[in-house]
Amino acid sequence: MNWQPIVGLLLLLYGAFCIFVGVTKKPAGIWEMKKIQTFIKVLGEKGTVIFFVIWGLAAACLGAWMFTL
Repeated sequence: MNWQPIVGLLLLLYGAFCIFVGVTKKPAGIWEMKKIQTFIKVLGEKGTVIFFVIWGLAAACLGAWMFTL
């Protein structure tokens, strides 16, 4: 079985979710987590949003690459 497309699809979905969370800040439960609050304390609000967007783009790019293998 070829597992790369499955992992690629999961990474694409994860990347889209990370970008959604970073841009909309919607799931309040995620933004209230201790780990995210530490990110906000260290990076600031805008830095945390930028981190989420970059992390999501990296996951989506890796997923697109794995999906095409």
